[in-house]
Amino acid sequence: MLPHFVRRDSGATKVSERAPYDENVNCTMRIRIFAFTILQFKYLMFTGLIERVGQIDNITSVGESRRITIAVGDNYLHDAQLGESIAVGGVCLTVIEYSNAGENHTFAVEAVEETMRRTSLGKLQIGSRVNLERAMLATARLGGHIVQGHVDGVGNVVKSHSEGAGWWTTFEPPFALMKYIVEKGSICIDGVSLTVANTSYNKFSVALIPHTREVTTAGEWEEGKTVNLEVDIIAKYVDRLTTWTRDNG
Repeated sequence: MLPHFVRRDSGATKVSERAPYDENVNCTMRIRIFAFTILQFKYLMFTGLIERVGQIDNITSVGESRRITIAVGDNYLHDAQLGESIAVGGVCLTVIEYSNAGENHTFAVEAVEETMRRTSLGKLQIGSRVNLERAMLATARLGGHIVQGHVDGVGNVVKSHSEGAGWWTTFEPPFALMKYIVEKGSICIDGVSLTVANTSYNKFSVALIPHTREVTTAGEWEEGKTVNLEVDIIAKYVDRLTTWTRDNG
């Protein structure tokens, strides 16, 4: 059943016209509207919970594009299909070839010019390790947060140090993304769903548990390292809703 503020029109989900813009509309309601819309259109693809760390086996340049082959060990691709989506270092890419022969299973993806411009994939070399997550089933648990695999920008590690049993790592993202990054909110870094522990004017930090550093590439996040960043999709939609409606409503 649809909420009262959403109606069906020719098979599409639309915000009702009888809910005009109101500066005093509760922000929570706006978030609910867009969370509902996101789920209706099946934008939910990944959770940010890394399933495996792969290793770059081969890179072939085709102009400014790259064909990247990734070794994943055995049994990870036992039910893989051509055309399915896999998040590679937080980047949603399409499987164009895979092999389950022998002990060293591999799959190949293509990254076109737009993807290379927007992400850190150009930094990869043969032997580099990458976080992997296959697209989630609609019936699966959402253990992390809503992740699309659409990278918003590349950030840099500016500081990383141990703190008790954990690890404190600070990043500097493109400044335009800072408005979407809030303390105790979610952010995806190289495909890993993490909680923002602290923010400043142009930086944010996360606190890593030992397990995360062991089973993902987070243990390689040292000063100067570049990482793919994806901010909260709901925050982006709410920002777009309020800005667009204010300027055009």
